[in-house]
Amino acid sequence: MAKRVHHPREDAEFDFVLRMSDVPVLAYFTGSWPKAIEPCRAMDLVVGGVADEYAGRLTAVRTDITRCPAATERYGITAAASYVLLKGGEAVAHGAGPASAAEVRAFLDGHL
Repeated sequence: MAKRVHHPREDAEFDFVLRMSDVPVLAYFTGSWPKAIEPCRAMDLVVGGVADEYAGRLTAVRTDITRCPAATERYGITAAASYVLLKGGEAVAHGAGPASAAEVRAFLDGHL
């Protein structure tokens, strides 16, 4: 069974997940500093549920800003609990969280 949400440990692993995905990728960017922990935990639950709902139509990737700085910079991420929808490695839409499951679904449905 495929992973529900990928957790790359470095930029090379992030890039590998992008290359291997044959469906759009929802990359959400998290942080581990004190002010980012709660919003990021909230997004973990939201994205985990959405990843289940969109199984086969979407790959979800939890991306730690400090572990994947090149990806963070490449997609213009400036704050934790931000997310981006990627098609073929190109950003097609950005969002900022924390967001509810309904907000993430609406974001995805508008771009998938």
